[in-house]
Amino acid sequence: MRFATRTFLWSFVPFAFLLLGSFAAIQWMVQATVHERLRTSLRETHSSIARVRSRSELQNSRFLRIIGENASLKAGIELLAANDDKAARLTLEDQLFEICESLQFDFLMASDANGKPLAGIRRTGNTFAPLDVARLNGQRQGILSIDNLAFQVSSIPVNQGEETIGLLTLGEQFDFGDFSTPAILTNHGRVVKSSIAGIPPAEVEAALHSCTGQGECEIRLRNQTYLSLPLESIYFGDGWTLRSLQNVDSAVSPVAAILRKVFLVAAIFALAAALAVGVLSSRSIVEPIARVVTHLHQSESTGVLPEFNVRVANIREIDELIASFNRAASAIVEARASLQRAYVEFVSALAGALDARDRYTAGHSRRVSEYSVELGKALQLATPMLDRIRIGALLHDIGKIGIPDSVLQKPGKLTPEEFALIQQHPGIGRRILEVVQGFEPFLHAVELHHENWDGSGYPLGLSKESVPLDARIIHIADAYDAMTSDRPYRPGMAHDEAIRIINRFAGTQFDPKLAAIFAELEAIRLAAPDRTTAESLQNLAQSVEQEAVTQQAVTQQAKDKDVIEEPRS
Repeated sequence: MRFATRTFLWSFVPFAFLLLGSFAAIQWMVQATVHERLRTSLRETHSSIARVRSRSELQNSRFLRIIGENASLKAGIELLAANDDKAARLTLEDQLFEICESLQFDFLMASDANGKPLAGIRRTGNTFAPLDVARLNGQRQGILSIDNLAFQVSSIPVNQGEETIGLLTLGEQFDFGDFSTPAILTNHGRVVKSSIAGIPPAEVEAALHSCTGQGECEIRLRNQTYLSLPLESIYFGDGWTLRSLQNVDSAVSPVAAILRKVFLVAAIFALAAALAVGVLSSRSIVEPIARVVTHLHQSESTGVLPEFNVRVANIREIDELIASFNRAASAIVEARASLQRAYVEFVSALAGALDARDRYTAGHSRRVSEYSVELGKALQLATPMLDRIRIGALLHDIGKIGIPDSVLQKPGKLTPEEFALIQQHPGIGRRILEVVQGFEPFLHAVELHHENWDGSGYPLGLSKESVPLDARIIHIADAYDAMTSDRPYRPGMAHDEAIRIINRFAGTQFDPKLAAIFAELEAIRLAAPDRTTAESLQNLAQSVEQEAVTQQAVTQQAKDKDVIEEPRS
């Protein structure tokens, strides 16, 4: 395909897609606006219903308190609770019948002090019928289902002096009279009642499966989209949910039809204009742009955005474009350098944010990073690996952002539950960093720096060389700094004591080779703080193998003994 043709298409086709995208975006905005108004309408309806229900429940509570003072009712509850026979039950049912008939209640149930139902009646048509109390579950608040009928109930205690002798539960048959929109009542996902005209409850129930575990959701019924919102301001009992619905399609369709007509006319004129402009503009820019493309092709092998040092056109706009391109190339080079600096500063800020939570751990991440890098240098690791260790150590405890201060700063011994919470921080740290592009190289250090050489660590229980080298290095440095630093639950150890413990657990908790190198490295550092010469590191590396063999014999005796307390910060 000729470059002129491609230029024309590149000028015209994007404009066409832009037009279509604009239409889609506006249509989406309209739909979003309609959705938001529907949500607002449903929420206002819910608020209104909640206020009505609240007033109704308050009124019912007042009735219950008055009824609960009825001496005959109290005597009947006490008699039936003490002597469960037919005559006592009939007497109590007669009392409940008189109360429901005079006050026009739909449901009334009396229970003993432990909540066990004693007697109850419910409305059946224009009369009342006694209930089989063996089938009642004694629910006190929310929705109670009896014979496929739903009653909204509330309860109060019946007191005799200072003693509670029973419970009185009042209920009204649930209906959708307060709703101006379709609504459904479900119990553990099963539709108990629905006000959607013409659609069987079973079909509604099948559509609601997509809303399992969700609050607001959309469902499809008879090729129509409904917005469903649960009524959360009223408690209906465990497993009960009341949802209201709004037909989204009926609200959006009129506006969408108008938009389609307007955009059809606008699109015809805009595409015609774009066609003419595309033909003319493509001819004027083909030749200079072709020269620019040629120059760019010549620079592909360098991998660096080129600057143009030659004049490629006699058109002022093209020359200005090239000049702008050259300035942009310079700016990109500077931006890459600034981005790298910002990246390092960001990592340091993350580590500082964690250390700032507790004065006892201030500087912990920085010191662990320094110890780890020195150990890496002693191993003669390459610079990229040292950088990975340095940043990984700075971030190793980032997951403790998710651990409460009450656990991290607890002065006493941790409970098993608290220690289990502490053990979650490597996984939390990984989840924090794995969503950030560019932090993949440090995930092992963050997640696996508490894995032990013998596989007894956490969170994955890895052992020996299956644990990445950077995690093994940071494990030792982390333990050393934690032991030699003051903590709210203990003072810091002396250097010699910390090194003795690391040597003791080399081969169980720590890589024996790395533990031996670290011990020698710290001895050199403390003896001559400024001595970090290559000669020292070389001598250190030569003594590693012999030191590791000797240490293996020592660690064999400590394998079945107690282990180092895990540092909390």
